[in-house]
Amino acid sequence: MFRFRFSRRWLGLSGLSGLSLCAVAYAAGASVDGVGSSGSAGESAAAVAQETVSQASDRQGVAVTIYNDGLALVREQRQVPLRQGLNQLALRDVAAQIMPQTVSLRSATGAPLTLLEQNFDFDLLSGQSLLEKYVGQSITVIRANPATGQEHSEPAKVLANNGGQPVLQYADRIETGLPKDGRMAFGAVPANLRDRPTLSVTLQAPQAGAQPLDLSYLTSGMGWAADYVATLAADEKTLDLAGWVTLTNESGARYDNATLQLVAGDVARVQQQRDRVMLKTATAPMALASEAMQQEELFEYHLYTLPRPTTIAQNQSKQVALLSASQVPVQKEYRLQGAEHWYHLLTHGRDSLPELGDKRKVSVFVEFDNKGGDMGMPLPRGVVRVYKADRKGQALFVGEDRIDHTARNETVRLKLGEAFDLNGTWKNTDRQKISERVHEMSFTVELRNAKSEPATVKIVEPIPGDWSMLKESHPHTKPAANLAQWELQVPAEGKAQLHYTVRVQY
Repeated sequence: MFRFRFSRRWLGLSGLSGLSLCAVAYAAGASVDGVGSSGSAGESAAAVAQETVSQASDRQGVAVTIYNDGLALVREQRQVPLRQGLNQLALRDVAAQIMPQTVSLRSATGAPLTLLEQNFDFDLLSGQSLLEKYVGQSITVIRANPATGQEHSEPAKVLANNGGQPVLQYADRIETGLPKDGRMAFGAVPANLRDRPTLSVTLQAPQAGAQPLDLSYLTSGMGWAADYVATLAADEKTLDLAGWVTLTNESGARYDNATLQLVAGDVARVQQQRDRVMLKTATAPMALASEAMQQEELFEYHLYTLPRPTTIAQNQSKQVALLSASQVPVQKEYRLQGAEHWYHLLTHGRDSLPELGDKRKVSVFVEFDNKGGDMGMPLPRGVVRVYKADRKGQALFVGEDRIDHTARNETVRLKLGEAFDLNGTWKNTDRQKISERVHEMSFTVELRNAKSEPATVKIVEPIPGDWSMLKESHPHTKPAANLAQWELQVPAEGKAQLHYTVRVQY
């Protein structure tokens, strides 16, 4: 596997925002429509000849590190022939969304090279850009005789170009646009137009010879997200978990046989306008390759490395295996959640609320610990999709939830939806105003179970202010300062009630 050897001698600094984005000579005398490379729009032949072009095929290795927020670090090494003295290099096939101010270039061997100038040429060759560059210069207009089909050429000067509609000055007239079946021929490709994104470098070399150069830069247009597929066992006591990383490349470059690394964590960045990378995600269970990503700590983040090279094509969405765990113990929980604003409304004299006495949904959760067995690996932020097999063994989707970055030994908790056969009602049965700031309120919560088996339901009430429980039919716990929690056993095809009176002081 290719490894970067970083020397101490730098060719450039990481911050290059003060440099102008000037273009250097075009790499080769390209012709357009059969016309030669000479022309007023081209640079001198000497300038063209001095440029050394390096392409993706010159890479000896490439590594891509992708962050959560659409940022990627690209590191590559190229073998570049240098001449003694002044060199102009055109490093082609860099990312179109490169951040030029982050570019670093250095000799891999520590050779005493001196960087003079470094520019990113992002004005790419197209019919529109070519015409724009020829404003004020001469082109050849070729048109065909509609009767005979014979072509006729006529020189014209481009006076203006308005949205692809050129204003052309001929020897005896001025016309706008092109005649039917007409086309334009250009003498040369201007030096400041490139057919692909190019990093242009001017440097001094003390001697001639091929030199390995390390190039690194940040680019936008790449992103990754974790997706997990959890399959519940028939008894819902365990699950199998498969983790995938979905990465998308819209950076404007292709990375062949790249070392791929992913950084999980919230890396601080200066806020700037940028396009978000939209990620396509996994939607069904798949078998996972045994060769999952290797994890290690990096500063206050976690780094995941694919143990084999992979090719990341432009405009491609790719999935690679992250983890695979089987027989993970899981707990299922039914939960009836209250709302704090109900207490505020009652203490302010509202006699009736639409919610009071109405049915309330019972949510269903599953949770498991990220430890033991095949677990214990830090889990990147992502979506967990849960499946369970029917009687025929077909895996069916039963819900999904999003998790945040989860460290080892932490608990993963997933809300999968609402239980169909469980519901509850919450009703205010009494209310007394003890003083301006003290209120006593009584409630009845009724749970109904249409299942053929009993169910345990957690009732969680967020109670505001400084509160104390005066009476209750079942003992409560206090998981947080503003929460009261009860567990009720609801018999099969039956119901259970909770009664409580609480004093609230604001």
